[in-house]
Amino acid sequence: MLEPSEIASIVDEVAQGNRDAFRQIVRAYSLPLRSYLASQIHNLDDVDDLAQEVFLAAFRNLPTFRRGDDFGAWLRGIARNKLYAHWRRTSRHKRAMEAFREEVAHVVEADLEHAAAADRSETIEALLRCIDKLPEKLRRVVRGGLDGEKPALLAEILATSVGAIYNLHYRANQLLRACLQKELD
Repeated sequence: MLEPSEIASIVDEVAQGNRDAFRQIVRAYSLPLRSYLASQIHNLDDVDDLAQEVFLAAFRNLPTFRRGDDFGAWLRGIARNKLYAHWRRTSRHKRAMEAFREEVAHVVEADLEHAAAADRSETIEALLRCIDKLPEKLRRVVRGGLDGEKPALLAEILATSVGAIYNLHYRANQLLRACLQKELD
């Protein structure tokens, strides 16, 4: 940080037309200012943009800085105002984007429903074809599962154990998954 006398000297140089003198202020206060901004917002690109806006505003308003005051506090005051403006801007932008998304969803809703229905019926038809390709015992386990039959009842009907029904169901699911991938690609 710069001492108040150094700040006064820099302000005098800038007032006399030496704009490059302001770089000393930027170097001295850049890290603390960016840290303050980053504590308020989390997007680093926004932090950089806001820091630049703060330094530009400070440069433009340098004649209003009261000598002897805490320059860092003055910069943070400018930063706070820039943050409020940023939050208002991003809030309006988010609301506008949400309204746009809702409008687009409303416009394409019928098309999406039609496409989803067509996709669902195509997938169901492919699934039924794949079930028909399964060996009889696996087909029976799948149909039993679709009908809501309990594994114990299926085990009794197929004269096997409940554990075997679970294994058959797992194997059928693997075969169906592979078959669906081939059918739908």
